[in-house]
Amino acid sequence: MLITATELRNNLANYLSLADKEDIIIIKNGKQIAKLTGIQGDRETVTDTLIGIIPNADTNLDQARRERLQPISFVYQK
Repeated sequence: MLITATELRNNLANYLSLADKEDIIIIKNGKQIAKLTGIQGDRETVTDTLIGIIPNADTNLDQARRERLQPISFVYQK
């Protein structure tokens, strides 16, 4: 579904409930600027979009999550 930013602003509650059922593309000044989608989206589809981003092809979702949650240490050089 395509809607304008003004339409979204004026009917936000309606579009929030619709987002659970279908993706909503928001258009501003004739350009697509955002996508409103339900949180219960297909997890497999989301992980498929990450193919190629994770450098180690043997990494699974749980392993990637653990690595993401590890503290990051920064080394500053002067």
